[in-house]
Amino acid sequence: MKEFIENIVKHLVNKPENVHIDQIIGEYTTVLEMHVESSDIGKVIGRNGQMANSLRTLLAAASAKQNKKKYVLEIITAPKKERSKIF
Repeated sequence: MKEFIENIVKHLVNKPENVHIDQIIGEYTTVLEMHVESSDIGKVIGRNGQMANSLRTLLAAASAKQNKKKYVLEIITAPKKERSKIF
């Protein structure tokens, strides 16, 4: 799932090299923390959150087909000071 969402998002943003997804696996839920450049956050969230909701819908549909585990997508942008630590 991580690669699926990462591939979609990299085609949406201006700086695909700064897209990074961390996966936190739990017993029933897996959290995908997506880190993007602050200048690309609007493209990932979209107007009124429509793009983010679409990404979450795709994630839910793909995970339902694969397995019963739930996936949660969190979109994170880091301040410029911390960005070098993340990427």
